[in-house]
Amino acid sequence: MAPDRETPDPAWRPVERARAYELVIAQVEEQITSGSLGVGDRLPPERDLAAMLGVSRAAVREAMRALEAFGVVRAGAGVGRDSGTILTSMSSEALTQFLRLHVALAHFPMDDVIEARVMLERWSVSLAARHATDEHLAELLRLVEAMEDPAITREAFNDCDTGFHLAIAEAGGNRLVADMTSAIRGSMEGPILRSFHATPEWPVLVHDLRTGHRDVYDAILARDPDAAATAMEDHVRFAYDALSWSR
Repeated sequence: MAPDRETPDPAWRPVERARAYELVIAQVEEQITSGSLGVGDRLPPERDLAAMLGVSRAAVREAMRALEAFGVVRAGAGVGRDSGTILTSMSSEALTQFLRLHVALAHFPMDDVIEARVMLERWSVSLAARHATDEHLAELLRLVEAMEDPAITREAFNDCDTGFHLAIAEAGGNRLVADMTSAIRGSMEGPILRSFHATPEWPVLVHDLRTGHRDVYDAILARDPDAAATAMEDHVRFAYDALSWSR
């Protein structure tokens, strides 16, 4: 059952027939952003919604499949309280995956990606310096020490490197910042690993990366947001300049 609240009734209206399924999605989005529909609300049955919007049932069906893939709706089969199409809250995992794919496929200029990383990670590491728990600090130290293992492979180093940045975002406690940071850093994981393998001076590079990670960790441990932000920006910009894919 939908939650009780004082909201206007959904105002469905016929849509243009060009790319009808996209316009159906736009109508659903409009109802959500206006406050007429929210999490837990049930959409009209396929036949009724098609009639209200002036489109085919196939267009409605295609729109619902797309929304379900985005994690916006859940389709329940059968009859009763769990039947029909219900609005759900997109999970952090779904949002992160969507953003990661967008960043990976949109071919943004690398300068733009790095500037976005700097802004986000300066903020997330500042939050981490304020709010990290003992458990967060222990995980960050585990990752730093794993990366300092002389026997670590480039693949394992890349995994720990990614994990380190994501753990900082989680420690900050801002869910949206964490999701966006995860998406951008996750989209770069493959190119970074390829660059690790293409770098002839790997021992020199990995030494400098380890130093950057340790500096960031030490600033978080000291509960110094400004120092943490500076250390993070220095680390990200160094990596950008040093890695071959940045050229």
